[in-house]
Amino acid sequence: MTDRFAQRFAACRDQGRSALITFVTAGDPTAADSAAILDALVEGGADIIELGMPFTDPMADGPAIELANLRSLGSGTTTADILAIATAFRGRHPDIPLVLMGYANPMLARGADWFATQAEAAGVDGVICVDIPPEEDREIGPALRAAGIDLIRLATPTTDAARLTAVLDGAGGFLYHVSVAGITGKQQAQLTHIEHAVAKLKAATDLPVAVGFGVRTPEQAAAIGRVADGVVVGSAIVDIVGSHGDKAAPFVRDFVASLRAAMTAREHAA
Repeated sequence: MTDRFAQRFAACRDQGRSALITFVTAGDPTAADSAAILDALVEGGADIIELGMPFTDPMADGPAIELANLRSLGSGTTTADILAIATAFRGRHPDIPLVLMGYANPMLARGADWFATQAEAAGVDGVICVDIPPEEDREIGPALRAAGIDLIRLATPTTDAARLTAVLDGAGGFLYHVSVAGITGKQQAQLTHIEHAVAKLKAATDLPVAVGFGVRTPEQAAAIGRVADGVVVGSAIVDIVGSHGDKAAPFVRDFVASLRAAMTAREHAA
């Protein structure tokens, strides 16, 4: 499999900016609407896309993504639909890295090998499984790595040096720094705390470090983009989908374009 992550982060570095990583929930508001919303992310300038797998008990997510999960599941979205969305996306966008993000239950319902094989066939580059800790890597890690899919790990403000060693063991693609000890979309860490955390993480790994949770505005994205290799924006985009439904695509595109413009301007001014 082509290492789209390495190529994309390298291209962003060459352009003197950090990568813009965007999240939406698959099948929100319906599976039929996902293609237009994903295309809008790309048109707006997203470098990497995280596609959320809807789940009934998303423990790390705040109200925006919880509601997106309910909208998606309520419209009947299945794992087969999510894989079909990913497959179609890969056909339209051969160079954009695609991550499936979610929880163990939907990923492992038919076994790790089945999930990894299907994700590989769909052109998925990476997987974030929020509720499988490094100590339980055997549940999904070997199957993903055998399929050439990166297991992207999460580090938090409470991840100490010993824990970080475990987090990085078997990790790939990029390291996702959760900037707050809480749920998505509700609060944001102070920039000085983010700077300290990113410096600590970059001293421990050669993987790119992306920062997410609580990034909602172009100004926030630009500020974090000065210190991190990537900036993750999710809940703010999901809120737009929630507000506009099947008419959301142009609003999503314009918001993502505002993020990208702010990040590019700030980087070039630095």
